[in-house]
Amino acid sequence: MVAMNIMLILGHPRSESFCHAIAETADATLRANSHAVRFHDLYAEGFDPLMAAEELVTRVSDNPLVEQHCAELSQADGLIIVHPNWWGQPPAILKGWMDRVIRPGVAYDYVVGSGGTRTLVGLLRMPAAVIFNTADSPREQTQFGNTLDTLWRHHILGQFGVTHIEQIVFNGMRSSTAEVRAGWLGEVRNVVSRYFPAG
Repeated sequence: MVAMNIMLILGHPRSESFCHAIAETADATLRANSHAVRFHDLYAEGFDPLMAAEELVTRVSDNPLVEQHCAELSQADGLIIVHPNWWGQPPAILKGWMDRVIRPGVAYDYVVGSGGTRTLVGLLRMPAAVIFNTADSPREQTQFGNTLDTLWRHHILGQFGVTHIEQIVFNGMRSSTAEVRAGWLGEVRNVVSRYFPAG
């Protein structure tokens, strides 16, 4: 496999979090496999999740960082997203990233057919995306369902052209031991290399 451009998005405010360890492991694995990585720690970058009213009616943003993310996403051969499960949802900064970056002209567009009907067409060219989530309680999935998988697989990536989507959840974070977490990071390396192997 030839070298790929992979976009890696991290959404967690604490630098010592396990989400950071996941993202750093994914980054190191991708680089060891000779891929180009666009690694964005949204909190460290100060990504502004607030969309202004004017941005809703245009396909461009006056925010250079938003435009950079849009350009990188449109050219990405793969995507890795790392974030915790907070109340069955991503952190607010990542929701704002979705609103501002996964937008018409970048991730999708509409084709107007006869009679004025509009059909959504995905523009993402990547064959695969991987989402790593952390959670404190298995009850979040067993009782309420895997809302994050539904979000990323069906509402976002699946309809925008990504054919292979895998979500990995590391559950029981607060009670996990160092040994368990080391095993989880080994799984991160394996999953990343499976989807984005060395050339």
